[in-house]
Amino acid sequence: MKYKRILLKLSGEALMGSRQYGIDPERLSEYAKDIKEITDLGVEVAIVIGGGNIFRGVAGAMAGMDRVQGDHMGMLATVINGLALQNALEDADVKTRLQTAIKINEVAEPFIRRKAMSHLIKGRVVIFGGGTGNPYFTTDSAAVLRAIEIEADVILKGTRVDGIYTADPEKDMNAIKFDHITFEDVLKKGLKVMDTTAFTLSQENKLPIIVFDMNKKGNLLKVVSGENIGTKVNI
Repeated sequence: MKYKRILLKLSGEALMGSRQYGIDPERLSEYAKDIKEITDLGVEVAIVIGGGNIFRGVAGAMAGMDRVQGDHMGMLATVINGLALQNALEDADVKTRLQTAIKINEVAEPFIRRKAMSHLIKGRVVIFGGGTGNPYFTTDSAAVLRAIEIEADVILKGTRVDGIYTADPEKDMNAIKFDHITFEDVLKKGLKVMDTTAFTLSQENKLPIIVFDMNKKGNLLKVVSGENIGTKVNI
């Protein structure tokens, strides 16, 4: 395996499958099988999931809700998704721990860096819920922050698109895909990979990002093995 320790970033929307909202058990099961495939090969896996399939703080704020209140609701949504993924992984016989940035002791462990790294070394998948624990920060920022803290080799951003394009490939048939691109070029071209705070933090810490299609079976294994799929962003 090219990467020994990874941080997998999944959007909440990815868990919806073909549904309009909520969680699709079939999609969860597929993800669990893909993750088990790489953990069986010795890859250490940490995961951050968004909460957009349940609630999005920014959307709530636009509808008149207090932004801080909305973001706290979004954090709780990520914990719900984390619990769902934990259940799917354990059904697939993968040892898992859920850690949260906000204390919910009856549901999950609080995030403690040393404990998280100990779990990873022991072969457990660690799911980080609750974002960073602070409003105004997205789960992209949480993913980069946690990846740096646990000394991950790479951030794998699993999406429904197979990489970074010059434009939205679902809207522009002429969009061109990048196989490799630098952090600097992403900013110059105004491409959307992560929110600016998360992307800058990744750039400053020289932490590569790979954007790939998580919904295609076997892609996660291919990325971790070093195959050239998706788009790699690095220095």
